[in-house]
Amino acid sequence: MTTVNPVRLNHAVLFVADLARAETFYTDVMGFEVAAREPRANAAFLRLPRSGNHHDLGLFGLGPSAAPKPQGKVGLYHLAWQVDTIDELAEARFILANAGALGGESSHGATKSVYGADPDGNEFEVMWMLPREAWGEFENSAPVDRLELQAEIDRWTGVRTAGQFVPQRTGG
Repeated sequence: MTTVNPVRLNHAVLFVADLARAETFYTDVMGFEVAAREPRANAAFLRLPRSGNHHDLGLFGLGPSAAPKPQGKVGLYHLAWQVDTIDELAEARFILANAGALGGESSHGATKSVYGADPDGNEFEVMWMLPREAWGEFENSAPVDRLELQAEIDRWTGVRTAGQFVPQRTGG
């Protein structure tokens, strides 16, 4: 059987109640830049400054009467945005906390994460990945443990990992 062979997730698209409010959150708190707007669709397309994508996030405004997605129902749980260093993860935690958007934090072994939510309650993760050679026992596991952020900073400060991925494809 042949399968689709994507390289990575290129962008995500969210429905939001108030387009201007969501755009402000993602630009002011998350550091996105507006790449394009489509007024006929009440949409904005946002790009991360270090991204090579046309856009990384699309926002489609539905209007203030739009019902929020019930939490814990079938559908998208969250998006994950990767940072390059553990120091950037610590900065993200601080920024999200100051914006009142921090929802939690976890260690998943090979990844270290903080969680937040936008003004519409769309959850997201900001994560940093260990260097590939340090995955060890976490190669095939993803625990949900307490994040000891200062210990991770002490161990990994300055180590860059966002550009490290090398696909390992087997077979023909």
